[in-house]
Amino acid sequence: MKKVNYEFREKLNSVLGGFSHNYCFQCGACVADCPAHRFMDAFNPRNIILQALYGLEEDLIGPETLIWNCTNCYNCYERCPQDVHPIEVIIALKNMAREKGVRPQAVDSILERVRKTGQTVLATDLIKRRREDLNLPEFKPDCQNDLVILLSK
Repeated sequence: MKKVNYEFREKLNSVLGGFSHNYCFQCGACVADCPAHRFMDAFNPRNIILQALYGLEEDLIGPETLIWNCTNCYNCYERCPQDVHPIEVIIALKNMAREKGVRPQAVDSILERVRKTGQTVLATDLIKRRREDLNLPEFKPDCQNDLVILLSK
């Protein structure tokens, strides 16, 4: 039988977005429209919040964590009747995992792309053609200078 890890819960409570897990009454509304859960049964925002309530640090921010499968779609944010905002708790957990040095290689690739280009996804030829078809102007990121300043702090 696992015991509640209050120390980890307090640590999560102190991270921006992490405190609201305390208000979850486990209704499961967050799971109903979760695209990550739809394609991966093991990913379940309700279970992540339950693990946070128990303070299961290793399950949440250890090497085998499922939090990185969250698509950040914010459906759970919209559905939660208690304003728990599971996505914000998951983002807080991701930040804690990153501080611990736990993250998938894909996250490192995205971080490097953002540092270099200011974009998480690069515009492909297909995206460029689709923008032309929709009579949209060519996308030109204009935040690179601001990003350099922010990342240097």
